[in-house]
Amino acid sequence: MATTSRALEVTVISGEGLRLNRRRPVKKNAFAVVRTNSRISRTTKTDIDGRSYPTWNEKIVLEFPSHERFLTVEVHCKTYSGEKVVGAVRIPATDCTGEYFPDNYLHFLSYRLRDGKGERNGIINLSVRFKVPENRVSPAMCGGGAVQWMGGPLAVEGFSSEVVIGVPVWHRYKY
Repeated sequence: MATTSRALEVTVISGEGLRLNRRRPVKKNAFAVVRTNSRISRTTKTDIDGRSYPTWNEKIVLEFPSHERFLTVEVHCKTYSGEKVVGAVRIPATDCTGEYFPDNYLHFLSYRLRDGKGERNGIINLSVRFKVPENRVSPAMCGGGAVQWMGGPLAVEGFSSEVVIGVPVWHRYKY
């Protein structure tokens, strides 16, 4: 049985209110790690002077297997004694996909980070979207049906030939 995966584009935008402990804010050298449960991971560049409000604005693309249920985002900080995990969040895959949006829909999300003790430790801001290859139409774009047409000239008797853009909507009433 082959597992399918889709390309997930995560843009790690920024962090807010990050602290190494309750009193000491992160001063520099923060970076984010994005990973799936299958341990597929990517890392952002290190923000060397973002203070406790680092900004990355870095786009990460990784393969997201269809059986995965969570995406994990961790914020790390390089200190003199090594690397320390400042906070982490597990994002449900359903937050990225949504039942009512097409695959290429861009979701802007903010999550509270938790440290190793489970205490609140800042916020991470990001955007996510499942990429659809240009030559493929997602089933969500076709209302879940088998229609593979996305738009173009429409020639129907009594109507003008215009470009149709949108998602088909099925009505319950009868003619």
